[in-house]
Amino acid sequence: MAHKKENSEEKINLKLLNWLNDTSLFNQNQGMQRLPLYIKQNLKHSLRDYQFSAIHNLDAVESLNKKDGLYNQLMFYMATGSGKTDIMAAIILYMYQVHDYQCFLFTTSTTAVVNKTIDNLTNTASPKYLYKDPLVIDGQRISIKAVSEFPIVLEKDSIYLKFTGVQQLSNDINFPRENGITKESLKKHKVVVLADEAHHFNVGTRSKSEDTTNKSWEALLDKIRDLNSANQQLEFTATIDLHNPAIYHKYQNKIIAQYDLSKFINDGYSKQVYRLQANNSDADKMLNAVLLSQYRKRIAQNMGIPDFKPVILFKSNTVKVSNETNEHFLSMINNLTAESLQDFVQSQNRSTQSEVLSLAYKYWLNQDFGETVAELKRDFQEFTTINANDSGKKDILDNESVAQKLNNLESPANPIRSVFAVAKLSEGWDVLNLYDIVRIGEKNIKPSDTNAEAQLIGRGARYNPFIYKGQKSYTRRFDDRKSEIQLLERLYYHTINNPQYLENLRKSLDAINLPVNEDTRYKIYTAKVKNSFKRTNTYKHGNVYYNKVEVIPEDHYDSIQKYGFDPDTTEPINMINATTERKIDMGADKDNSSLFPIVNVAVFGNPSDKALIRTAISFNPFYRFDSLKKQCPTLASVREFLTSDKWLGHAVVRARVANGHRLTHQEKLTAVEKYLLRVQNDLVNNFQRSKGTNQFEKVAINEVIKDYDKRVGNSFNDPKAAKIGPYPMKGKDWYSYDYAIVDQLEMDFIERIGAEIPTFKKKYDQIYLLRIDERNTEFKLHDFGESVYRYEGYMPDFIMYLKNEDYIYQIYMEPKGMAFVEKDRWKEELLERIDPKNVIILENNDDIKLFGVKFYVEDKSKKDLHHMFSELRDKEILPDN
Repeated sequence: MAHKKENSEEKINLKLLNWLNDTSLFNQNQGMQRLPLYIKQNLKHSLRDYQFSAIHNLDAVESLNKKDGLYNQLMFYMATGSGKTDIMAAIILYMYQVHDYQCFLFTTSTTAVVNKTIDNLTNTASPKYLYKDPLVIDGQRISIKAVSEFPIVLEKDSIYLKFTGVQQLSNDINFPRENGITKESLKKHKVVVLADEAHHFNVGTRSKSEDTTNKSWEALLDKIRDLNSANQQLEFTATIDLHNPAIYHKYQNKIIAQYDLSKFINDGYSKQVYRLQANNSDADKMLNAVLLSQYRKRIAQNMGIPDFKPVILFKSNTVKVSNETNEHFLSMINNLTAESLQDFVQSQNRSTQSEVLSLAYKYWLNQDFGETVAELKRDFQEFTTINANDSGKKDILDNESVAQKLNNLESPANPIRSVFAVAKLSEGWDVLNLYDIVRIGEKNIKPSDTNAEAQLIGRGARYNPFIYKGQKSYTRRFDDRKSEIQLLERLYYHTINNPQYLENLRKSLDAINLPVNEDTRYKIYTAKVKNSFKRTNTYKHGNVYYNKVEVIPEDHYDSIQKYGFDPDTTEPINMINATTERKIDMGADKDNSSLFPIVNVAVFGNPSDKALIRTAISFNPFYRFDSLKKQCPTLASVREFLTSDKWLGHAVVRARVANGHRLTHQEKLTAVEKYLLRVQNDLVNNFQRSKGTNQFEKVAINEVIKDYDKRVGNSFNDPKAAKIGPYPMKGKDWYSYDYAIVDQLEMDFIERIGAEIPTFKKKYDQIYLLRIDERNTEFKLHDFGESVYRYEGYMPDFIMYLKNEDYIYQIYMEPKGMAFVEKDRWKEELLERIDPKNVIILENNDDIKLFGVKFYVEDKSKKDLHHMFSELRDKEILPDN
């Protein structure tokens, strides 16, 4: 377990990893530039970029001169849940195919992980088997055989896997037995040792204590590695203390892959993690967790998500407490009545500071409590609850009587909704649908306890790839949706309110780079529509306008731009692999990619690049004509797609590269492949969409301008201050809300409008600035015109409502930070397209004039960089001073 960094500025220099990531070290004929077909075609799962990078780095090290046992012990330092076993499966194929290894010894400290990995690598009947069946390399069928000992004679086209716990391995080596693995077999054949959860195997290095058991395990693996000069040890762990000088010295030239929890979560591969702090009793915490879990299930049902079954883990500090809690829980649910549940929800709702519980309470208060109680009693009963307690020192899955139920919790046929346990979330328990972990009791607040809890949280954050709208995703989809929808992708850890415990937990989370959001330390700002505005005819009878959409016919898609892809403006492909010495905290690095040069990789119209482009095309079956035609119905041939100016004929593949680096041929091919994948995504995602029209229809202002809440939160272990705050708008009758809940740029914009109000009054009798709440999902503008390239809806931040005796003017406005101007350029172009000469008001009202204007963008001196106010004057909307 990693300890808290004493000095936040301390730097960790992983020399071997830094060297591997320096692309300038590889010339055109060196290094694995793409995943080999013998791996790609035999794995069930496609490897992610960071997983391929791990294989790439192993290949680079294997190509080195490895005299005197150099580099025969390597480590993959990868986040929990990041797919280490997938990497392991790929490594087995790589070491077999490229380096002629047939014998692999898998070992770890727990039998649960051993059993899980047997299923992953050898059990073709298991849904968690990682290889395709049959496994074929170069036309030959390869057999993977689980063995108790390696045979004397190795058969051709065979891979032998020995699975064993490290303690059993120690016994077999030191006290030979029949059918056990021996020193002789480990010496006769060259062996790759796959050491999982390897932090258990470096105790002798990291500690001066007399932990003889784990020290002997470390020595045992060293001994096995030394039995044959070709033996190799590949270690996998999510936990390593690089701030321990001995560990750092040992591993700084052994770590060849690093992908920490912070990056894993920020890249969207796991649930978001939230800490829910409460002063409640254990009974109240349990009932709150049940209500939250069932609320989450109801949300999934309402969204049409099938078989969504969230699970709760109740974690106690002793078996006795856990068993008692289990009994109390069942009794509590059994004795629940409609009246008692209603009283509980109403009472909690008055006092909670939790956003998520507030949402849940609000929901349940609008449901029938009798029906709710019946549902809770059905979903949370003895039949749907499992007690995984044999010993507080054992892993959950060491109890074989419960292992089967715990190993397939995601299955719709498995009824389990709640788990009671003492042992930490086992290193062999890969549950995906765990959404709530409830800490029971006020004891065990020492750093050693919170270290285990931090590891538990990290393991529980594994993403649940549920099906939504017919599609399964392995990354988060709802980060930009309402909080209640985001519940489907959040893990909540329900904790006690003890200052020392919280401080220790914060340190433990920091130590493993696990970002946890704070559910209790946040503010909800409320903006209410002013009563004075509600009394106006504008509010009572006025309208705002948005444009209708229409389904796009197939013949519309006659160019690449019609799919939202613009070859002239698409971002360069990121080919920067070089890294420099960095702070150990990887979670908040600034994006400095703009410091690196951009080079042309391939020009589609250049004959000399034709072979490169054709090769890249051949690797992607999407670009076979029968597949491409499904997304591009107007296309006559692949040749037209590659050569016509309407498609990719004038496209240029550009890449951002490390300073001074010249791309190899293989790197160029990789860049073109990535470019084509980007094109593919737009072709698939933007075909048969709806586009906007120039016909605008009305919606009542009082349906759009409503009271709303804005949540501004702080991270539990990230002290960044919120940038959004409430600004009182008392005395500003032209602003529709009592508070402007905005960031500083938006407030600057509002104040600029306020400064022009006297000028507006020269021309208009009614002047209102309407703030459009982003949670209003109905009111959106869509791009329209002959050339529509973007199909998603867009909601401007503000509408200026102006009325005089002749006309009603509505001006769509948006402040925009400089960093987002280029990305959102299409939105600005859409706004400027909104003009009376371009749009039709469906109610045939000539009194309505709709305008859009350029973004309000300001620099540090608050200068109006896009001249929005000048444009208002040019269009004679704002009178001259």
